[in-house]
Amino acid sequence: MTDTVSITPIILCGGSGTRLWPLSRRSYPKQFSALVGEGTLFQASVRRVARRGYRKPVVVTASDFRFIVTQQMAEAGVDPAAVLLEPEPRNTAPAILAAVLHIVETDPGALVLVTPSDHVVGDGDAFDAAVMAGTGAAREGQIVTFGIRPDRPETGYGYLEIEHGGGGPLPLSRFVEKPDRTRAEAMRADGRYLWNAGLFLARADTLIEAFQTHAPAVFDAVRRSVAEARADLGFRRLDPVAWSEAEDISIDYAVMERAEGLSVVPFDGGWSDLGGWEGVWREMPRDGDGVATRGPVRALDCRNTLLRAEAEGQVLVGLGLENMIAVAMPDAVLVAPLDRAQELRRAVASLKEEGARQATEFPKDHRPWGWFESLVLGDRFQVKRIQVNPGAAMSLQSHHHRAEHWIVVQGTAKVTLGDDVTLVAENQSVYIPLGTVHRLENPGKVPMVLIEVQTGAYLGEDDIIRYEDGYGRG
Repeated sequence: MTDTVSITPIILCGGSGTRLWPLSRRSYPKQFSALVGEGTLFQASVRRVARRGYRKPVVVTASDFRFIVTQQMAEAGVDPAAVLLEPEPRNTAPAILAAVLHIVETDPGALVLVTPSDHVVGDGDAFDAAVMAGTGAAREGQIVTFGIRPDRPETGYGYLEIEHGGGGPLPLSRFVEKPDRTRAEAMRADGRYLWNAGLFLARADTLIEAFQTHAPAVFDAVRRSVAEARADLGFRRLDPVAWSEAEDISIDYAVMERAEGLSVVPFDGGWSDLGGWEGVWREMPRDGDGVATRGPVRALDCRNTLLRAEAEGQVLVGLGLENMIAVAMPDAVLVAPLDRAQELRRAVASLKEEGARQATEFPKDHRPWGWFESLVLGDRFQVKRIQVNPGAAMSLQSHHHRAEHWIVVQGTAKVTLGDDVTLVAENQSVYIPLGTVHRLENPGKVPMVLIEVQTGAYLGEDDIIRYEDGYGRG
């Protein structure tokens, strides 16, 4: 696929992930999880374009996800051209435009491929073939979309209506909103309707002109946000004032449904946006009874069921289940009929109204140096498990309201305590008195794990004073 070297991928990496709760949450959405196959959805997305000769990708993500993005890209062996940080979610239109404007600063004639980071593509070669089929039309100034031939009457996707024809590109007649079941069955039988995959291929200047024509207010706000962007470590942080003036709108509504000269390449290489647990069940290996499992689970006399256990020490048992989902996390469990998976937004909204932390926060709190999780929380004490990545360090800090005990259970910790610096090996511990300036580092080449016992009147994460920080945090 030699021609892919002229294409710059734009990978969209935002989203809240409520339709795959409890595994996917606002603080850790689905693209960062290993839902199907090896590695995460995001890693599969970057590998898909990296190993096939495309240019380095431009990633657009939220500030809270910036270190997760770079860590997972490093694990995937992919180096980004840039990582743009959105000050707040503004949907796909502003995100795509920001990446395009950034790219044209150094490559005015760029050909760009816009791809989400949370979709599954089964056949990478077929994906490349579809992209190549659209490059000629894109170079001639068309915006090329990609449509999936439906294999079932799906009501959770938008559709593209095309003219009858071969492999494409074919003229796009219109976008069609998510249909009801009867309409979806008729559209599948018709043969002129494809699922909208949310992928776009076009020249950068074509997209810019389309925004200027059909969404000038969005274009002006995003243009100013990109122009005023500032460097932050290895990231580009978009200007928040101008960004806040951009409309929260999808690329379909802002541009695609208004633009002329759009074409579609049909794609048959296996695709899913994993928009719900039913989609995950369809993509996972299933036994002869249609049962898909992951983690420490036991399925007894079950049919057409998904069982997943995501925590160490759990055992999830399904007995006599049919057409069901059961997903067990350390802090939340979902049990629901398979055909009602699309209603999860309502359940998550109810939890948010009650102030339940599980509605939005992931059990593991990911930080630039590693992660931690709370094991026990009681009156005036908390027990955490903390992992510090090789070569990483926490900020130099102190606390007003709590003292801490650290017991190293894996690796070696380098501990700064006031003016003293010591190495703490496995099975050794150290005490950090309230108010003492301290820092925790991992000088080794393997992850360092410790158990932290906090004691004090207030144990919130905001009880921290940072004196030095290598990650640009205040």
